[in-house]
Amino acid sequence: MADDFKTYLKKINFDKYIKKLIKKLAGKKVIIYGCGSFFCYIKDNYDLSGLNIIGISDMKFVDEQEGEEYLGYKIIPKSKMTSYSPDCVLVATLEYALIIEDFQINVFDKTKTKVYPLARIPLMQMIKKIWVG
Repeated sequence: MADDFKTYLKKINFDKYIKKLIKKLAGKKVIIYGCGSFFCYIKDNYDLSGLNIIGISDMKFVDEQEGEEYLGYKIIPKSKMTSYSPDCVLVATLEYALIIEDFQINVFDKTKTKVYPLARIPLMQMIKKIWVG
């Protein structure tokens, strides 16, 4: 699995993208959403210290876990993300499009919070993936 992530991140030029993202989000409060094996690989192999990560969220976390630590970050249940007033939520999953759409429409629709993928597929690759499979 790690080799797959390594190949994937190299293919999408993640090194270049994360540097731009860190610069773009300098001084902004960030929540990471999705803490599965993909995020764990990124966390273990890339320097995310330039991001002001105030916590990590995932659908598996319940309200009672709020404030506990997971992977070195404070747990923020999905139901409480808006109360932290993040400037940005980075979705750390491979299939991020539907999550981003849901967050923009149903979670952060009345806020200024931006939602981006942590690892973005370039537009042309996304189009090829949709049409070719």
